[in-house]
Amino acid sequence: MGFLGNAYLWVKAAHIIFVIFLMAGLFMMPRFFVYHQECAVGSDEDRKWIDREAKLRRIILNPSLVIVWIFGLMLMVNIGAWTMGWFHAKLLFVLALSGYHGWVVGYAKKLARGERTLSDKQLRLMNEVPGIAAAIIVVLAIVKPF
Repeated sequence: MGFLGNAYLWVKAAHIIFVIFLMAGLFMMPRFFVYHQECAVGSDEDRKWIDREAKLRRIILNPSLVIVWIFGLMLMVNIGAWTMGWFHAKLLFVLALSGYHGWVVGYAKKLARGERTLSDKQLRLMNEVPGIAAAIIVVLAIVKPF
């Protein structure tokens, strides 16, 4: 049963809930970037996008990422996942998705400084990253193929 005991399912449910919040934010932010890049640097619209992106980061993305990691590590310890092959693969993709979160935060800060280093097409392609990662992570966690 592990150290979580009867709380295991509650922790697992909370982990999944905050994964959903995190994924929503990771899908929204690159879309925000596409629209943000279209406005003139320093304009009123630019300031509104900067504010929207900061709120999304501060209210949804960052807290969700921290909570997902805390609950995920609790679940890992509880079931002894470190010894399981599927978990190593899942952890690799979770680390990559966390890195993607870092990229999203960094690009938002670039846009706030007036730097537009990616095209709309590149941003639309970047918007696919969390969906692909989520699909792989879910298959690894549910199917446990190895």
